[in-house]
Amino acid sequence: MQLKVPAAFRADETMQLRVSDIPNVPDTSGTPEKARTPKNRRKAPQPSLFARISVALRSRLAPLIVVLGPYVTRVTPYVRKLRPQYPRPGRTDWRRWIPSWRQCLGGLFASMGLSTFFLVVAYAATDIPENLNSYATQQDNVFFWSDGTPMARTGWVQRQAMPLKDIPEDVRWAVLAAENASFYSDPGISVKGISRALFRTIGQGDTQGGSTITQQYVKNVYLNQNQTISRKFTEAMISLKLDNQMSKDDILEGYLNTSWFGRGTYGIQRAAQAYYGKDVGELNASEAAFLASLLKGAGLYDPTLSSANRARAVERWQWTLDRMVEIGKLSKAERATYTKFPEPLKSNPLYDTGEQSDYLVELASQYAKKAGGISDKDFDLGGYQIYTTFDKKREDKLTQAVTDARKKALKDAPKKAKAAHYGAASVASDGRILAVYGGPDHRTQGYNESNATTVPAGTAFLPFVYAAGLENGIHKTREGDTTPINGESLYNGDNKALLTTPEGYYWDRSGKRVAAENDGGRSYGQISLHRALELSVNTPFMQLGMDTGLAKVRETAEASGFLSSSLGAQVPALSLGSSTPSAIRMASGYSTFAADGKHTEPYSVRKITRNGSKVLLDTPKPKQAMRTAVAEEVTSALTDSFRTAHPSDVPTAQSGSTPAGKAGTTDKNTASWYVGTDEKVSTAVVVYRIDLTKSLEPLPLEGIAGTTDDSVPYGIWSGAMSPLG
Repeated sequence: MQLKVPAAFRADETMQLRVSDIPNVPDTSGTPEKARTPKNRRKAPQPSLFARISVALRSRLAPLIVVLGPYVTRVTPYVRKLRPQYPRPGRTDWRRWIPSWRQCLGGLFASMGLSTFFLVVAYAATDIPENLNSYATQQDNVFFWSDGTPMARTGWVQRQAMPLKDIPEDVRWAVLAAENASFYSDPGISVKGISRALFRTIGQGDTQGGSTITQQYVKNVYLNQNQTISRKFTEAMISLKLDNQMSKDDILEGYLNTSWFGRGTYGIQRAAQAYYGKDVGELNASEAAFLASLLKGAGLYDPTLSSANRARAVERWQWTLDRMVEIGKLSKAERATYTKFPEPLKSNPLYDTGEQSDYLVELASQYAKKAGGISDKDFDLGGYQIYTTFDKKREDKLTQAVTDARKKALKDAPKKAKAAHYGAASVASDGRILAVYGGPDHRTQGYNESNATTVPAGTAFLPFVYAAGLENGIHKTREGDTTPINGESLYNGDNKALLTTPEGYYWDRSGKRVAAENDGGRSYGQISLHRALELSVNTPFMQLGMDTGLAKVRETAEASGFLSSSLGAQVPALSLGSSTPSAIRMASGYSTFAADGKHTEPYSVRKITRNGSKVLLDTPKPKQAMRTAVAEEVTSALTDSFRTAHPSDVPTAQSGSTPAGKAGTTDKNTASWYVGTDEKVSTAVVVYRIDLTKSLEPLPLEGIAGTTDDSVPYGIWSGAMSPLG
């Protein structure tokens, strides 16, 4: 195999000669003159695509051929000797078919070369997927009480990522000792382990371990759990590449946060909570050694499932601790202290559904997504820590108060009580929702009673009419300035007093004059507005609404926290509470009076983080809904209302408590309210009846809400507002 090049040509000039450089010279020998004319001359055949590629390839490789030519010449005889010749000359019988040692050696080198070439090409062609397995990285969301203690967890999976720095070294090395002690020195794969796994998969059809932690992490977040040769090969290629691109600590962190530990949990943090009721940072080496055993298969090593499981778990636990000593990550002295198997909890304490906290989670989730600008998709992927405004002590007291009232009603009047509903909420003067009662069980009643706009506010709405009049003044004529009023301004308190406008009496659409009525048909004569609110006299406030302007009444109510969609029609009945606010909104409205006329939209989340990083939150800011003097006068009248209605419950001066509130009744007795404020916290309670199997129309209470002297809503309110202790 020799390449001879004439000396007259240089290598580059010779090898740059291309087919396209050869001129088309026609062959004129033996051809008539006429046939040689341009008109009749046939075109020279064009080289094929293969020919053009071959020529171009030879031109590019020519310099290399020139350099390697002498070496190729020397090697050629040896290559020819390695070429198998069958049957082998000079041999007889079966020996003719046995290759020589040279041929065997050549075949071995050829196989190694081809294998290496194939692996290099496969490595270069393998890309680390950009899209992670969303299920493998999905986390749950954790909700916290206002004091920072965990309240609930939600999500399709139980997983919460933890930075490696927050995972103790004993925990890390327990996992490494059990799964991959050479993790920090290996290239990301185990050739021995892969070979064993392939042998088991091909030869016997079952699976075999041997994967490094890097391979297991790749399987968790990029691939699937299928035991196939192609998946195993892809896993190895990605693992090699990942090991070159990520630090070992990052890979270990990812592995610890995505591995399955049983009991519905993913990741070491949730495993620690599910099996020991503590965070991963509180685990010791003994507990970590047990959790590491679960990586071999939680169904085989959870000791609570069977005695056989327990025996396996104990054996694996002991082996892991001994292995930690062997690799120098646990002292013999400390190992000697771990003689008793760390029994895990009997069940996973993370499951918490159907209780009152589910209503709180629902409220907080809705608010978190809106205020944090979090899409439903991102929220469902999890990883959020939601710090709520809910006060656990207040929540427990409110829930207990409603539960007691419900039990009493079911005992005294079981048929009527079946259709009874109770909604309640406590809101601080700065807008924080402290507690709600949403229903008996979220699993059987999905809608939240505290947030439902179902029944009218009734006479609990009167303070907002009073505030509108004090804030805006009244009109006795269509023209001219408004006339200011105050708490001593007198109004007609007689029953069935006719409502008037600047033009005369107010007529309804049926052509009848509209009259205001008081509870019980009682008349009070001329009465001050302050006293009228104290005694809950209807007729003065219906007329005050007409004099102030029903549009102004709506504006004041909305500025105080009522949703515009819940406000009643702009007719005289608006002043008597035809609006249908929720318990949360009613409590929020009364909190405006306690906040000196400033209103802050009610909110249930004070802070959000995602895996430790803060999420920007649009927290509401207070706005001036009315003048401070107006709020103080309304609060004063509500304080007198409380003292008059419940003289025996008035706290002593030394207590520093000054409750202010009033009851609310409705036309046709379909709802009963009590709304009051104490120590800057407003609580609203409503009781009503609806038979959801028949209609959405409220039914008469028929004694379910008690009497004026023994009001069920007030009983719940006083129970919820009693000293927390």
